[in-house]
Amino acid sequence: MALLEIENLQTHFRTPDGVNRAVDGLSLTVNAGETVAIVGESGCGKSVTSMSVLRLLPESVAAMAGAIRFMGTDLLSLTEKQMRAVRGNEISMIFQEPMMSLNPVLTVGRQIKEAIALHERVSRSDLRQRAEQLLALVGIPDPGRRLDEYPHQLSGGMRQRVMIAIALACSPKLLIADEPTTALDVTIQAQILDLLADLKRKTGAAILLITHDLGVVAEIATKVVVMYAGRKVEEASAVDLFESPRHPYTIGLLGAVPRIGSENRKEKLAEIPGLVPSLKRRIPGCVFFNRCPKAQDVCKEIAPALEEKANGHLAACHFSPRGGQSSWV
Repeated sequence: MALLEIENLQTHFRTPDGVNRAVDGLSLTVNAGETVAIVGESGCGKSVTSMSVLRLLPESVAAMAGAIRFMGTDLLSLTEKQMRAVRGNEISMIFQEPMMSLNPVLTVGRQIKEAIALHERVSRSDLRQRAEQLLALVGIPDPGRRLDEYPHQLSGGMRQRVMIAIALACSPKLLIADEPTTALDVTIQAQILDLLADLKRKTGAAILLITHDLGVVAEIATKVVVMYAGRKVEEASAVDLFESPRHPYTIGLLGAVPRIGSENRKEKLAEIPGLVPSLKRRIPGCVFFNRCPKAQDVCKEIAPALEEKANGHLAACHFSPRGGQSSWV
């Protein structure tokens, strides 16, 4: 069952230098109970996509077109008052950098209780009890004491857990996690990923994961959407994507991942040469043309369609293999 359907989303920013096409024709589906990861390097449109879903972008500079259907309702057609009933209640978001997202002058407990009280009528005593239960749910020890502490008194991992607790306050059906492990050490990263997977099992919520870390994708995602320069270039199950990537950009990303136990320890990591093209000009052909080792003249002139290369495996490339063929490197 489709919980979230994004169809031909276009999110453009008006700037003094022209229109920046941050998201340019993105379509994807998140089913109930599914974990979908959007991956790509900085500036590819991942976070803008998540902000577009919740309509958190200022209308003074951002224009959106297409459709964002949540449980059959197009969110782009709702009034701001109607969207406030959706945010935090039906769809919640874990933002990057919890130290920047949490209010430094309010206690952790007050911030969690505000998230609950915004959507539900709960007594003061019940609010505290609910907040304490949420901190316990995300694995924070001695939750009753932590409610009265301020963000600066908590470690980075605990602050991220508080952000997750706030996001879960009203039992949302969809949880958007925007780089949930940024700036955390690898041990804490693993704990946060295990926590998200555990919460998904307990609550049944679907997760839309925004990340540039393919290690995170391999750990938690069931389906992966690869974005580049505002467009979707590949989509597949996590297993298929890692075993047989079908787009040269995806192959480049996977080649840049360090591999433990490599036979040749002096071997350099793969790199993708060149720069991301400017999103302020219309690109007629493939957006990856100027960096692709397989590019030909047709790639510059004609944008490749997003086609099924294997069962459920989509890629936007004129020359990527089809059927049972292995990916070309």
